[in-house]
Amino acid sequence: MKRPRMIGMSLGVQFQFLIINFLIGISLLITFPANASSADRPSLILVVGAPGDAEYATNFAHQANLWEKACEQADCTHVTIGLSATTQTNDYDLLKQFLADEAKDGLGQLWLVFIGHGTFDGKEARFNLRGPDLPTADLAVWLQPFHRPLALIDTTSCSAPFINKLSGQDRVIIAATRSGHEQNFTRFGQYFAEAINNPEADLDKDGQISLLEAFLTASRKATEFYKLQGRLVTEHALLDDNGDGRGTPADWFRGLRATKKPKDAGAVDGLRAHQFCLVPSESERRLTPTQRARRDALEREVFHYRDKKSEIPEDQYYAQLETLLLEIARFYASNSPAPVTGTNAPARELETP
Repeated sequence: MKRPRMIGMSLGVQFQFLIINFLIGISLLITFPANASSADRPSLILVVGAPGDAEYATNFAHQANLWEKACEQADCTHVTIGLSATTQTNDYDLLKQFLADEAKDGLGQLWLVFIGHGTFDGKEARFNLRGPDLPTADLAVWLQPFHRPLALIDTTSCSAPFINKLSGQDRVIIAATRSGHEQNFTRFGQYFAEAINNPEADLDKDGQISLLEAFLTASRKATEFYKLQGRLVTEHALLDDNGDGRGTPADWFRGLRATKKPKDAGAVDGLRAHQFCLVPSESERRLTPTQRARRDALEREVFHYRDKKSEIPEDQYYAQLETLLLEIARFYASNSPAPVTGTNAPARELETP
């Protein structure tokens, strides 16, 4: 039996019709207050490494201050390691203890932010701390028990090997360099800290800055810095959120979508990173963690299916896409008692496939 078609509409028009209903559905969700348990609440651990000299100490403290201000506006628990003026100099043990105390399961995102210097000996990358340095292998062991969404933003030099060691499902790993051999001080960290709660970094104008948007903004500004200075670029940030451990540079993106693919046609990065926001918009705050997780999963299903368009006959492609979008619409309808009017509904980027 043939599937009934929407009379008088081309496939492209049908798709636009579904997108409109999809966006309307999103606006229906903004009436729900969030009621998160401690396991479903985001948390952030900010680690400032050993500065080495006064100039770096000032820069690192400035970055930390920007992150702490963002945390104050976010609905998250947070702690800073590395800035305390105490006799405690073993920040390696402090970080290990804080991670041991964190909830290992739940819907709440865990953010780790590293500010400072890094080293690489050809085999192992390390984050320079007061006291023993932190090798990638040790952090991988500490994070192994975690089954909650995780973001690591490592803004140090030589940080790329952290992607190789820590990449995994439901993890967003950002490194300031594309290899362990980029050993110069990085500017990426400062630009990232400035972007994380800067409205100018809100590329899709949905009222919040995602990890992806902050990554793209910081990468662009770092590149501009070297160009204006007439200097050779010594840092190339990477983002990995598909679990393949390779990472994607910012210049692979057009807007918020990666337009290049690996030579082996593997999955591209960016989708999950765009679903991590430290400071949520007002409408986003009204979603429960369960609602947000369900919405994100449905969106990922649509986007992953869209990437298969070239492999599927047109009628079949749009038929299945319609099914997926209708499932999202039913989800919105079942979670909202009445539509909400106005212009404050969140906008989720969906480009015409």
